[in-house]
This record gives sequence, structure tokens and C-alpha cells, in this order.
Amino acid sequence: MPVQPANPEPAPDFDSMLSRKFGKEVANYFSGSPLNRVGFLRSDHKFLSAALRHPSTQFLLCRDLQPLVDPSNGTKLCWVKYEDVKPVVGEDPYATTEEEMLGLYDSGRYVPQMVFLGIDEKVKEGLEYQGKNKYRGAPYFAIDVTPKSGVKEACEKLIAELEGKGIGFAKGRVMEIEALDDLTISPSSRARTSKTSQPELTTPQAAIYAEARQLLDWNARNPYCAQCGQPTLSVNGGFKRTCPPKDLARAASKTSSGLGNAILTPGAADNTATADESERPPCATRKGVSNLSFPRTDPTVIMAVVNHAGDRLLLGRQKRWPPYWYSTLAGFAEPAESIEEAVRREVYEEAGVHVGRVVIHSTQPWPYPANLMIGAVGQAIPSGETIDLGNDPELDNAKWFEFGEVREALKHGTSGLGDPPGEGYIEGGLRLPPPTAIANQLMTSVVNGFVSGTPNL
Repeated sequence: MPVQPANPEPAPDFDSMLSRKFGKEVANYFSGSPLNRVGFLRSDHKFLSAALRHPSTQFLLCRDLQPLVDPSNGTKLCWVKYEDVKPVVGEDPYATTEEEMLGLYDSGRYVPQMVFLGIDEKVKEGLEYQGKNKYRGAPYFAIDVTPKSGVKEACEKLIAELEGKGIGFAKGRVMEIEALDDLTISPSSRARTSKTSQPELTTPQAAIYAEARQLLDWNARNPYCAQCGQPTLSVNGGFKRTCPPKDLARAASKTSSGLGNAILTPGAADNTATADESERPPCATRKGVSNLSFPRTDPTVIMAVVNHAGDRLLLGRQKRWPPYWYSTLAGFAEPAESIEEAVRREVYEEAGVHVGRVVIHSTQPWPYPANLMIGAVGQAIPSGETIDLGNDPELDNAKWFEFGEVREALKHGTSGLGDPPGEGYIEGGLRLPPPTAIANQLMTSVVNGFVSGTPNL
């Protein structure tokens, strides 16, 4: 089985009252980003302009949402510098204010998507910027370098240079990210270090990629205004999209088609008024507080359900999963529904089991494409433990497993769906998701005393 990356360390709590009462915080894979997102600086074009060109700035390139990695040495994120991406993004896409950008908007001109991810404040030689307060750190950006339209040639050239160094883009779903923390792979900078260097598995880089992927994906999925259907413009460092009042492509289209811009004024045949042909039709999103489109996050509940006696765990499986492979139940929260209600509804729909008390355990960002996994622990009511798969055909099977069997599987039977089980696994035994999945964390907590309060390690 491939080596599994460790989960991030939870935030320090300094022996807080909350930790003494509820236990140590649980941090799941794809969380634990080392970056301060400084979201309040995304609208400051002077900050973004300085961040773009600073020597400490790191750029994560993505092609079709797949990150740049070193395939010859594991799945390790690779970073490039400003000089490498300048032919793709231009001298300074943040040179003008957002208002000026709206006035110059041209939907006929393709602009590669960029996302400002945040700053790493541990880098003391990073950018120093004076806003309301002083901020210092190495800026991080994500850029979509999928060859398209007017930047197709520049993107292809950059990709070819990287591939010439043995660097490429990840294949398939990225779940085991390592990091070259001490190295920037850059065509214009220094060469790669020896392959004998083996950086440790680090999860903060996975959190950075999760942010990059989800924001690039959201921008790509929402090129048009939901109100009027016209093309939108990405602003605020890639965290918002707006419907501009003008579009220079409209004027260009009318000019090329031979349509004039003179409008006769009633009662004055010899008088004309010039109309701004770049003006777009009115759109409700340009008025009031709903004038922007924000990134989508879909809340998803995932739950470890314990029987009333507190010694068995409800797990289910789908037909496409490997033999003996089970996991916790999960599903989307619906509109106007609390998380606790969503847990009870999903468990009843999928397995026919009735759940009483529900407690939130932990959460996990899941950028495929935009989920927030909300982990919960629920307990069945005494008369509601009978499994019935007749409501929803999603599950192939569901069973109550004794804690001891789950505990054994957590030791020897965990793996990704396409990977073999761990060392010591006996064929026919229960198989479970790896520690990078929140389902694993939920099961581990439950069988080790989360419900009873009695540690059973």
C-alpha cells in the first residue's frame, strides 16, 4: 500500500477550557493551510501588484485543475516564479483598480485565471506591505495554464520547458501530496536538487492545493452571470465574479458588422447623439448588495452512527467498491435543514436506521469539486436499529460492525479505493478508508471512546 501522508496538526489550544471539556481538536487532510489568506487585501490592487512580482512569491500552476508535480519523486508540488509566468499573465494584471478593470472589460479577450491564495508569514524575507496594519510574508498564487485562446502558445511553451526538466502535471485525483519545501522548480532559476533528497510527507501543501483547485474550478464553472447570462469578470484575487456594465467586445462587434453609433434625436433630423456601444443591458446584480457572485461550498454530512448499546458501528458499501470495503454513510445537506437533521435524514434514507442524538465531530474541505465534509457522530434510538435498504438504492449493503472488528481494520485494512490493504491484512476482513479520509477519523474516534467517554486504545 502507498505511504499515506499524515494529517495536519490541530491548532494549538494552550490548555483551553474547551479542550479540557471536549478533547483535542481534530484536523483532517486538506485542512491546516500554512497561509494567512488576508482576504481583506484581495481588493487592494496595489498589494496584489506588489505580491505578484515579489522575489519570494510562489506560483502553483494547474492544467485542467491538476497541479504541477515532480512525478519522478512522488507526488510533490512544484512551484515557479514570476519570470516564468509573466509570458502567460502579462506584466501586471493588477496594475489598475477594480473599477478601471470593469471599464476596460473585453469578453473577447481570454485572461488566464489567477487566484491569490495568501501569504506565508513564516518567510521573513517575504513581501512587507503597509495597509491598515503591516503584513509580511511570501505571497502564493495559483494560475490556470491550460493552453487556451490568446495564451495558448505561451502556456504550451512554459509546459514544454517544465516537461524538459522532468516535471509534469498530476494524473487523476490528487490525494497524496508531498512537498518540496526547500526547492522551487523554475525554468529561469536554479536546477533541481539530487533525487536522493527525500522530503518528508507534509500536509500543509495539500491544503494549499485544495484552495487553489476549488477556486480555479469555481471560476471555470461560472463564466456567465446567473441573472442576465452575460460573461462575468473574476475580481478580488479570484474570490468573486462580477457582471461588468460595459463590454468592449460589443462595440468591436458592432463596428465590424458595419452598424453605426449615431442615433437620431427626435425632432432634430440634423442632430445626432453618440451612444456608448460597449454598454450592456441592465442587470439586477449591478445594484444593491447582491452585485457579486461568491465561491460555492456544498455542505455534506458524513456520520459515524453507533447503536444504542454503544458497541457497534453502522457502515455501508457501494457496488463499485472493492470487496469487503465499507465506510461511514454520507450525503448532501439540503436547503433549510440543520446538520443534525441532515444526518438523521440521510441515515434513514440510505439504511432505514433512526438516529437520535447527533454531535458534530470535525470538518474536512473536499475540493472535488466544492464540498465541506461535516463529520458527525450519531446514536441510533433503541427501536430504530433495523437496517432497511428499501428507501434509497444508493447502498449495496449496510451492516452493524462490532468495535473490535473496526479497530482491527483500522490497523491493517485501510487503503484508498484503488490500493491494496495494509500490511497484516487477512483476506476477507473488513477494509476501510485511509487516515486522509474524515470517515477514518470518525471511526477511530468512536471505537476509541468518543461516545462512551472511556478511552479504549
